[in-house]
Amino acid sequence: MNQNFPPNARLVALDVLRDIHEKGAYASLALKSRLRANRLRLIDKRLASSIVYTTLERQDEIDFALDSLMERPTDDLVLRDILRLSACQILFHDRVPDSAAVNEGVKLARIVGLSGASGFLNAVLRNLVRGKDSTAWPKRDEDLRRYLHVMGNMPLWLVEKLIAIYGEETTEQIIMDGNPKQGMVVRPNMLKLTDEAFETMLNAKQWEWRRGIVKHAYHISGAEDVAADVDFMKGMFSIQGQASILAAEAVQAKPGMRVLDACAAPGGKAAYMAEAMQDTGRVFAWDVHEHRAALLEAMKKRLRLENMRISVRDAAQLKQDLESTMDAVLLDAPCTGLGVLSEKPDLKYRLRENDIPSLVKTQARLMDTVSRYVKPGGTLVYSTCSILPEENEEQIQSFLQSHPTFAVQPLPKTFPADFRKMNSKLGLQLFRHRDHVEGFFICRMRKQKA
Repeated sequence: MNQNFPPNARLVALDVLRDIHEKGAYASLALKSRLRANRLRLIDKRLASSIVYTTLERQDEIDFALDSLMERPTDDLVLRDILRLSACQILFHDRVPDSAAVNEGVKLARIVGLSGASGFLNAVLRNLVRGKDSTAWPKRDEDLRRYLHVMGNMPLWLVEKLIAIYGEETTEQIIMDGNPKQGMVVRPNMLKLTDEAFETMLNAKQWEWRRGIVKHAYHISGAEDVAADVDFMKGMFSIQGQASILAAEAVQAKPGMRVLDACAAPGGKAAYMAEAMQDTGRVFAWDVHEHRAALLEAMKKRLRLENMRISVRDAAQLKQDLESTMDAVLLDAPCTGLGVLSEKPDLKYRLRENDIPSLVKTQARLMDTVSRYVKPGGTLVYSTCSILPEENEEQIQSFLQSHPTFAVQPLPKTFPADFRKMNSKLGLQLFRHRDHVEGFFICRMRKQKA
């Protein structure tokens, strides 16, 4: 950010978009960092956040509209992001006057040293204002793939990949998911609160809430900064998505067990299991990155989980002294994240098709290693937040062929009945458009006793 100008919502939003597009930063982390570094009013924080996420969610639509107005679409990364965030306000922010979006965009160009482009920027944005109601958007019946790419804001290669897997009808449902955003999901700290007591706590707040379809899960709205809530800081509850809760619940952690969460950060599943064990036994929580292990330590301290042991460790490297010592192992493997694009829209622009084979190899290597820690009779749970078969069912099929001592098990009765019915011989695939939870894959396996 140019320090000669005071911070404002649009300048912060531009810096975040540049962090993402030029440095490969994750949207949530970049936004959090930029907001922390700049003292904005609450209303400006909301505007900056809305601009960033709406721009990312609808980037292909925005680029289509802008490119139709430029004889030679700009390839200047900074100018492109100024155009995007300004167009985002013109097209999708009803409360922002068009004139303000144009003028503030031109002002941003001057702030970042692009004064020479201000006339071009002004002309493109004013043309967008005049023609926004007559943009010739791609039509579904003329070219479904192009329609899903632009109007579904999905990279074309990914549209084509999903159609090859699921067919046109299901792919359209996945991409054009008409379900409203679920909002934030929270759950009580099971060491401190029953669900009923948690509901009493929620009733005392100025939040709206409703129960989720997964046990212990509650949708909330109207919460400005949950991390600053007194009860959150006291460790009374956690933020955790419903599918993530299910992945941890599949382990069926019980008091006194020894459990490994092999890729644990940021820690929601490890905490769930530690709480389910009533702070007895041991939950070993590993992460390969030191800064992510620090997140686990902070969570452990906030929730006061004495039975959690955190280590900076590469789970792909075998630790021989732990072989056959765990009652259960959870591997929530690194993946494409294609099941959580509604929460993390920047992922689809970071992912490349040639990234997938190496991810699949990493998943297989991790599962091969961590499965060796499971005791005979113990449980192995594999999960991802992906909807690609090569990361999920095909991964399990390959694992079972090379590890005949493992067999897929039914899901626990604590899962919603509809989900239990959908569990196949190779696991459960969840879709947001169909199941109203994050797109997750969960497979529960048992190691045969000797």
